[in-house]
Amino acid sequence: MRHLPESMPACSKAVPLSDPADFRKALSCFATGVTVVTARWESGDWGMTCNSFASVSLEPRLVLWSIRKAASSLEAFTRSGGFTVNVLSHEQEATARQFATGDMNSRFAGVPVERQSSERLCLTDAMAWFDCSLHQLVDAGDHYILIGQVQEFGWRDTAALGFWRSQFGQFQTNTP
Repeated sequence: MRHLPESMPACSKAVPLSDPADFRKALSCFATGVTVVTARWESGDWGMTCNSFASVSLEPRLVLWSIRKAASSLEAFTRSGGFTVNVLSHEQEATARQFATGDMNSRFAGVPVERQSSERLCLTDAMAWFDCSLHQLVDAGDHYILIGQVQEFGWRDTAALGFWRSQFGQFQTNTP
């Protein structure tokens, strides 16, 4: 049995659930990667920064991400039939910020993209991408969880952009 040093408590003091700011701070302790999710809907391209991306299943190949019900792009992502998740490299912090702010018309400005056979956009400089058909939409509180079945994917070997405690950073491998 492993023991924690006495100077290190097993758990911090509980915070009231009624404080959304503290809940958000606690969630920010989990480091994530950063993605830009794209969709094609009503003859337009949609994109947004997202860090809720995760794998679900290898067989069938399923991934998920979530979107706020209040998001202006909700219909585009939930009604378009699919989406492309672009995993950002450490060199794409500016891209992450660009897709997190501003109006939808300016989000793709100056960002190199390629149109996939699905008609959705793939960010050319992304370190990985997953083009998905919408497999399932799950109602989850103030968000929807979108589960996609991967139709095509690609990747390249580079360092990932990370997000931890509301800050961007770079994930690096530890070499012995």
